[in-house]
Amino acid sequence: MATIRYEAASCAYPGADALAVDALDLDIADGEFIVLVGPSGSGKSTALRMLAGLEEIDAGSIRIDGTDMVGVPSKDRDIAMVFQNYALYPNKTVGENMGFALKMMKVPLAERKKRVADAAELLGLTPYLDRKPAKLSGGQRQRVAMGRAIVREPRVFCMDEPLSNLDAKLRVQTRTQIAALQRRLGTTTVYVTHDQVEAMTMGDRVAVLRDGKLQQFSTPAELYDRPANAFVAGFIGSPSMNLCTVPIVAGGVRVADATVELPREQLAHLAAAGLDTVTIGIRPEQLELRRDGTGFGVGVELIEELGSESYIYARVPGALLTGLDGEPLTFVARSASRAPAELGEAVTMRVHDTASVHLFHPVHGTRIAG
Repeated sequence: MATIRYEAASCAYPGADALAVDALDLDIADGEFIVLVGPSGSGKSTALRMLAGLEEIDAGSIRIDGTDMVGVPSKDRDIAMVFQNYALYPNKTVGENMGFALKMMKVPLAERKKRVADAAELLGLTPYLDRKPAKLSGGQRQRVAMGRAIVREPRVFCMDEPLSNLDAKLRVQTRTQIAALQRRLGTTTVYVTHDQVEAMTMGDRVAVLRDGKLQQFSTPAELYDRPANAFVAGFIGSPSMNLCTVPIVAGGVRVADATVELPREQLAHLAAAGLDTVTIGIRPEQLELRRDGTGFGVGVELIEELGSESYIYARVPGALLTGLDGEPLTFVARSASRAPAELGEAVTMRVHDTASVHLFHPVHGTRIAG
């Protein structure tokens, strides 16, 4: 187990116009499970590879237990890597794959067998120790890759999108197993994924990256309840937060043909910011469909029936209201009832609790209030 500290750590690829990782600061506690998440090209995998010694640290530093890793070869960092593509030897059995790194380290045979047996029991792989990888399912292969890392008893686990090759059901099952296993072992773990649901369900804390820069580093609950900026607000949550830039009016903000009233505290923040418009964010669960005319008018375009709940996608008819990407805005509302509306039906949407409306600066997207 180990503490990890990124101190303004940067990485630049030759010929690139921008840094792949730009002055990243992270402080990771001993035994913590940290997830790096972000869209493609955000720098999350590069940041992980910098920790593992597979990419150069061009500026700043990364410290493991206080020791600067700049210039330290990967093999001397006591880190075990779990890759997306399993990276198993097809001609070796499960047991041989799991024990190969120990063999290269010249660990005595008896000790190797014991560590492999212990890891196989932990992962439910004991019946498969004599099988070749081709005879295993995707989930079993990923567990073998995990076992290969576990037997080394490293200070740090680095996992680079290890579930990307699995089907949806197996992903859910395996991510639960990985999270439970990490808590049982207590090994400091840095995990990379592009899937924000995976990040929210697995990590003790989550670092959200965009274009190589850290946007927010916090607990899953904090990311959901108090996103630091509009990017994090739109990235975290499924379906994502409804975001649009609207004019500020007396008592609140104007959304399409209605005024959404805001609490006095939020109005004070807006007044202090001296803005005419503001970017608002509303989670789908905070919107409800109405047929009494309260709220702003929308037309239902799509209904997703999920059994226990429904998601209603609706657009303001003939309005110029757009999302942050400039495209016509579709509001998403969550309903606990089935078939809450008909396709094409004209209804209104109302905010349950206006105190739950998030406010962001309309230009640079930083959080104002809410």
